[in-house]
Amino acid sequence: MNVKTVDQVQAELREAAWTLYSEAFEELNALAVQRHLMHRHEFDDVMGDPRVQKYLCLDDDDTLRGLAVYTNDLDSMPLISPQYFQRRWPQHYAERRIWYCGFVAVQRDGRAATAFGELVTAMYLAAASQNGLIALDFCRRTDEVRHMSRVVRLMLHRLSGDVRTHRLDEQQYWLYEFPTAA
Repeated sequence: MNVKTVDQVQAELREAAWTLYSEAFEELNALAVQRHLMHRHEFDDVMGDPRVQKYLCLDDDDTLRGLAVYTNDLDSMPLISPQYFQRRWPQHYAERRIWYCGFVAVQRDGRAATAFGELVTAMYLAAASQNGLIALDFCRRTDEVRHMSRVVRLMLHRLSGDVRTHRLDEQQYWLYEFPTAA
């Protein structure tokens, strides 16, 4: 497998990317409060936005096995606050050395771990070459079931030899029920 980085994903490859992405995140729509699956038009906007790098993990026959979106233009990510990063890491922010990973999607097959590893490695190398920072998010369920914060930390530790992690924020959703009020 190899990783190719592109500014835009076009035509047939965009269809394969949409299929891969939607299959990877569709289940979370019923398991997490916040929507994790973009609508098709949102996905197309991201795939066409040159500010967002698309990392394509391809088999030897150019079959798409994994897809990630990654950017150091934090204004291109609609659900994060660039001002948060600017306040916490002003120099990194000013020098565009803060990278945000919008998602990593891999095919659910025996090569998923390899594709995930290849994508994480490629994104790490882009940030590390600039002494940058990497931010990403995942829901509590994904962390509890797949242990993503630990997995990513271990992968980055293997790549860098030294990695420090910081939980940036946490949003909670609450429901209030009134079983005897009616």
